[in-house]
Amino acid sequence: MIIGTAGHIDHGKTALVKALTGVDTDRLPEEKRRGITIDLGFAPLLLDGVGTVGIVDVPGHEDFVRSMLVGATGIDLGLLVVAADEGVMQQTKEHLLILELLGIPRVVVALTKSDLVDAEWLTLVRTDVLSLFADSQVWNPAVVPCSSRTGDGLEELRAVLRENLLAAKPRASGDLFRLPVDRAFTVKGTGTVVTGTVWSGELRVDANVRVLPAGTTARARRIEQHGHSAESAQAGGRAAIALAGLDLTEAARGSVLVSDQSWQVTSIFEAVLTLSADASTKLSPRTRLRLHAGASEVGARLVSAPADVEGGTLTLARIITDAPLVLRGGDRFVLRLPAPLRTVGGGVVVDPYARRRSLPRANGAQLETLSSNAAARLRFLLEANSLHGVASRDVPVRVGCTPSDVSDLIDETGAYAGAHNLFAPAAVEQVMATVQRIVAEYEIKSPLSPGVPTRTLREGLHANEELADIAICELEQAGEIETHGPLIRRNGWSPSPSDRDLDASNQMAHDICAGDQEPPSVSELVLRYGSSVPALLRFMERQGRIVQVETDRYYDRSALDAMIARLREKLVPGQVYVPAQLRDVLGFSRKYLIPFLEFCDRRGVTERRGEGRILRQATDAVLDTSRAHS
Repeated sequence: MIIGTAGHIDHGKTALVKALTGVDTDRLPEEKRRGITIDLGFAPLLLDGVGTVGIVDVPGHEDFVRSMLVGATGIDLGLLVVAADEGVMQQTKEHLLILELLGIPRVVVALTKSDLVDAEWLTLVRTDVLSLFADSQVWNPAVVPCSSRTGDGLEELRAVLRENLLAAKPRASGDLFRLPVDRAFTVKGTGTVVTGTVWSGELRVDANVRVLPAGTTARARRIEQHGHSAESAQAGGRAAIALAGLDLTEAARGSVLVSDQSWQVTSIFEAVLTLSADASTKLSPRTRLRLHAGASEVGARLVSAPADVEGGTLTLARIITDAPLVLRGGDRFVLRLPAPLRTVGGGVVVDPYARRRSLPRANGAQLETLSSNAAARLRFLLEANSLHGVASRDVPVRVGCTPSDVSDLIDETGAYAGAHNLFAPAAVEQVMATVQRIVAEYEIKSPLSPGVPTRTLREGLHANEELADIAICELEQAGEIETHGPLIRRNGWSPSPSDRDLDASNQMAHDICAGDQEPPSVSELVLRYGSSVPALLRFMERQGRIVQVETDRYYDRSALDAMIARLREKLVPGQVYVPAQLRDVLGFSRKYLIPFLEFCDRRGVTERRGEGRILRQATDAVLDTSRAHS
């Protein structure tokens, strides 16, 4: 677990950490010379019943708030330090705002330098500090007077820290590994070493990691926690990781170590945004901001948000960053104005891989739920990607849940799972309605057809293939439609020719039969009986009355059977016959002969050999003249 300090400059944060742990976290020469903390410091603290926890000591000077933000992210407990002789100061308020924006679940207040004031003054300062939390619905902090110089109150402070950490919600087990890098350096004989707080998951020695946004891969050669070698780095702990095969320039502060392939970098995301209650500046798409997420700091703009956002209210916004970030659903971030430098708000990521679209409207209660609930975020993603779906493998990152939670979230949201994607119930219902409409329209347009060709139906849906499969399957299970080979039709549907159609089909059957070995073409029949001829011919073929031999010609079944019988009777098996010989045998012109022979080849009656054909053995031949022309 991690404790992060916060508070105004020179209020005794570093001295308090040293008094609690025995470690001086001011490690830089300039920090020693100036007597202030410039960058992050780290120290282990042993607490009974909790074990060794890490303390992140952050700078209090307003010029180093960016470092404070790096240290404050990913902590389990905020230790707000207020000097009793000075009380609440400007950076006290800003640091407390940052802790609130980052969603730090617990805060303890240490009133340092209490030995320098009398009891009455200490009571006033305590009252002033508690007034900062008057409107908080999350925090009701313990306020512990103490002195790093005399040691007074330190045991009570340890006890309060222990109590809060024991009550803290444990990190999820089985989650994806992620470590934002807050320091990177080289060690002779070891190579590149990075440090940071393990936000989630576990990394073992010799495991491979990806370093984002660089996109490089490295091996965890060695892992240390609190100065001791460890077999693994686990969620909620500080870790130093020696990386083999990685240059220092590829792992600067702001980089992120991950192990799963589903992590991606992003520069456009959607979030539930809140501005601080006293933020007087209106933010527009032209407002340049500094966005702090994890150990990263990048330039950012709000490109899609209401123009009248009021301080302290929630709103849905789309944010574009100047440089790529590694974000996850549920991640917290902070927004600051670069000039004058101050914190103006922050938010919660609800879709790290957002698409450009019109943002939906939502009220405060809905946005609050979206910020805190993984199932609500999955619903949001499914609705935003309606006909495209959400890749199942991306859900743990996009939603912000463990891989083992995905199945429960699917059940809770009612999402439909395809082979690779998830879809919203509304999207499935929309496509189901479209399927029914296309089938109904096709029945009206083609009453003689036995169903809609599957390809025609899918082209009309304009939807993801998996979504189409789900919709069709749901309609089949509901008994609304049925699949018949390559066709889809309404359950119980059968072609219904009119009296006029039946009369025309009988006349065409007569003409085709009368033509015997040389029947009229489809084109000729269209001239005689109109544009409905092709559909009527297919209908007659399904009835078994005629057979399509070539694209533009059908034969009477009896006549075709007689032609094939004559071919079998006259030809000697194994002997090659050229077309001229076959014309003499069958007695009709080349115009009809060649298409007929090609039909016989397809049906296995004959087989082409060079320029001629041989009769296949009767046992090898496969003739089914009831099948449609292929």
